[in-house]
Amino acid sequence: MWKRLGGVVLAVAWLAMPAPATAADISCKMNFQLVGWSVFYQTATGTGTVHCDNGQSMHVRIRVKGGGLTFGKSKITDGVGKFTGVSSVSEIKGHYANAQVHAGAEKSAAAQVLTKGNVSLALSGTGEGWNLGIAFGAFIIE
Repeated sequence: MWKRLGGVVLAVAWLAMPAPATAADISCKMNFQLVGWSVFYQTATGTGTVHCDNGQSMHVRIRVKGGGLTFGKSKITDGVGKFTGVSSVSEIKGHYANAQVHAGAEKSAAAQVLTKGNVSLALSGTGEGWNLGIAFGAFIIE
């Protein structure tokens, strides 16, 4: 069962791959921290800062909402997000589709790709906690 679900998540991530960059696209990177828990319902909150190669920057608030067959508690301390398909820092705000299969204990690392229209966000990070399950929901940047 886990192999099938992992395949589904990989297929979703492949479909979410960023489109080729255009001349108007800028490169933006977000450093963030996130703390959350899940017992069927998944929630997390955090903060971050986005810096773009054109000099624009913005402080952001992050929320994760979702659900599924998921249990755990986690803290991401060194999160990094890389945006593609962005022509202005203001385009990064909004709801990104989120699907994941996860399992971990103690110190861990994770990565995933999220989308919001033409904007893609590749997330990676390290942290601590424990988790197990399958979850779907939204990664929200405000």
